[in-house]
Amino acid sequence: MNYAQLGRTGLKVSRLCLGTMNFGPHTPETDAFAIMDRAIEHGINFFDTANVYGWQKGEGLTEQIVGRFFSQGGGRRDKIVVATKVYGIMGDWPNESRLSARHIIRACEASLKRMNTEVIDLYQMHHIDRLSPWDEIWQAMEVLVGQGKVLYVGSSNFAGWHIAQACEKARSRHMLGLVSEQSLYNLIDRSIELEVIPACQAYGLGLIPWSPLKGGVLGGGGARQKASGRRASEFAQKNVQKYGDALVRYEAYCTQIGHEPSEVALAWLLANPVVTAPIVGPRTMDQLESAVRALSLTLDPSAMSELDAIFPGPGGPAPEAYAW
Repeated sequence: MNYAQLGRTGLKVSRLCLGTMNFGPHTPETDAFAIMDRAIEHGINFFDTANVYGWQKGEGLTEQIVGRFFSQGGGRRDKIVVATKVYGIMGDWPNESRLSARHIIRACEASLKRMNTEVIDLYQMHHIDRLSPWDEIWQAMEVLVGQGKVLYVGSSNFAGWHIAQACEKARSRHMLGLVSEQSLYNLIDRSIELEVIPACQAYGLGLIPWSPLKGGVLGGGGARQKASGRRASEFAQKNVQKYGDALVRYEAYCTQIGHEPSEVALAWLLANPVVTAPIVGPRTMDQLESAVRALSLTLDPSAMSELDAIFPGPGGPAPEAYAW
């Protein structure tokens, strides 16, 4: 396993991040335990979850599964950089979601309890909260960091200017600020190349792409018909219809170079120096093993150019992508 520093920090994480979103709703707990153990055997030391995963309001089902996994001992917790998220709706009362200081503090305490741990290594804001001022958000994060309950703070689904705004406010408070951004990014969804990726580069954030296979659509013919998880068949059918011609070209090219489409899609992300670790969310052990094989694939410049021709991006960073 290769490792990279998370953004501008000294923290080393594996080049693949194990996503746990399927654990509970689609992957039974015993299978999830086996997948997590196998990930550790491969050297994966970066696990990502969220307090809303499990999709039962307020239960934190997936965090509970991760916590029971850690409770088995054997150094499991010590080996893992664990990331979770705050923002989503965890109850029916007004302050049980978003990024008020009250919710951040209480949600962190609840996540710690569910995961049977004393510290969250990377605490990520799951979405921008336009109602909570940055001074309030950073004050809450300062408290958690000062108490030793959070080590690093990251964002997810932020626009480029949100990243800049958050980082500048943290700088004014003499804080480390954001160290990572978790964004939708894959061969098809490339809009973050306009402003999010330049913002990550400018502020030293590691990029953690989610949905690197676009819910299975980039995984090959069989995977396209069986896209998994909460974005299952209807999602796959819609995108196969929308991107069908490009997907046919893509799969033909993967066959030509002798690699599985899922491996090529992950290798394309890993070739980007701003990418720290794509999140792979296996339902099964086979899907985990397929993701790990992508680490041994290096795409040459001609392959990168061919993939750009099949799935054109926005044309580079803004404003050059659309202006002189």
